[in-house]
Amino acid sequence: MRWKKISLGQILFTLLLWIFAFLWLLPFVALVIMSTKPYTEVILQGWWNIGGNYTLKNYIEVLVNPTYDFIGGLKNSLVVATISTMMPIIFAAMIAYSLNYLTFKGKTLLFILILFFMSVPQQMVVIPLFNLYVKVGLYDKILGIILLHSAWGIPWIAFFLRNYFKMLPQSFVEAARVDGASESTIFFRILLPMSIPALIAASSIQFTWVWGDFFYAMVFLPTPSNYVITQRLALLKGQYHIDWGLLSAGAILAMLPPLLIYLSFKKYYVRGFVGWGLKG
Repeated sequence: MRWKKISLGQILFTLLLWIFAFLWLLPFVALVIMSTKPYTEVILQGWWNIGGNYTLKNYIEVLVNPTYDFIGGLKNSLVVATISTMMPIIFAAMIAYSLNYLTFKGKTLLFILILFFMSVPQQMVVIPLFNLYVKVGLYDKILGIILLHSAWGIPWIAFFLRNYFKMLPQSFVEAARVDGASESTIFFRILLPMSIPALIAASSIQFTWVWGDFFYAMVFLPTPSNYVITQRLALLKGQYHIDWGLLSAGAILAMLPPLLIYLSFKKYYVRGFVGWGLKG
């Protein structure tokens, strides 16, 4: 058996990667430890004390205490994030297909508008949007925040999918047109199945961004019954003191859905970015 010779540079590089990974994971480890520690131990001994008592009391308190209504926040966030992901994915895929495979007047202008809306900071338009939502009756409505996130998601997803479609073999579309297939048939039965990795990658990013939004939720959802998970998480911070164990448990519960989605579709997530849509 022949051993592969490893250079000193490779060893140092690997060591640096492990150090970086450890430092990157350290805050998460601290979060997990604090979430399972009683309040007094966290305050007196700090999160770095691995010994002591461990308990799931903080998790139970977050989930069952009606004052926090964490379950309600999870449900609202799940509805908002799911619909705000599905809607822009569908419309953005159609726009990307049009930009790549169709010829129409204003095509260049449409692409410029997409780039423009991608570069506009969300905070810049919050006041006009607030006034508009109050006038049309979408203020403090779950539907309003869904439409808002969907509108922000369409430009970047369309740009992302346009670039991905360009990497696919054009012969598939050309052959389908020669055989008399309609544009809708080509789009739904040929192009979308070939683009599953990109669709999953874009969906994962959009879902995570919407799930973690606090700014728009704070502005457009003032009623407690409409609070999403980020607003409910903020309520775990007391007025005169902070229960770090309770706050840590809430943070871990809040991050679980995006984390599970990423772990479930990790293979497609990576393939969507590198462009290996046709590889088995």
